[in-house]
Amino acid sequence: MLESAAICDILLVEDNPGDALLVRLGLQSEASREVSVVNVGDGQEALDYLYRRDKYKEAPRPKVVFLDLNLPKIDGREVLKAVKQDRNLSTIPVVILSTSESSTDIDSSYRHGANSYIVKPRELADTLSTISRCRTYWLDTVRLQVSTA
Repeated sequence: MLESAAICDILLVEDNPGDALLVRLGLQSEASREVSVVNVGDGQEALDYLYRRDKYKEAPRPKVVFLDLNLPKIDGREVLKAVKQDRNLSTIPVVILSTSESSTDIDSSYRHGANSYIVKPRELADTLSTISRCRTYWLDTVRLQVSTA
């Protein structure tokens, strides 16, 4: 669902509605301003959004992508590769949010350009805290490249 025609702080690529809700709650907790989040549920829709195809022709460029690895249609690993190989998208930070603790997934994600890899915490309070800190870091602390591409 496209929630804002003018701004997208975070593109959340998450197929589990419960996890998506927890991420949204974590992004808003203790936030000094509301964070604009667009949630898509599979890898194909993520690429459609990023490449501004079909219903996303007017989609704003996200400041950060939060990406699950195990997605329907197109796997998150393939989404990561596509983003980081595209010169118009490669500067968008991609934060992997996954239940996988596999060293293979972690190593592969960093090799393909992931900016961070976070294993989804199992406890609610830990999840909210982790996402809140991630939001503070990516949206308030670091200075991201400004691009309208």
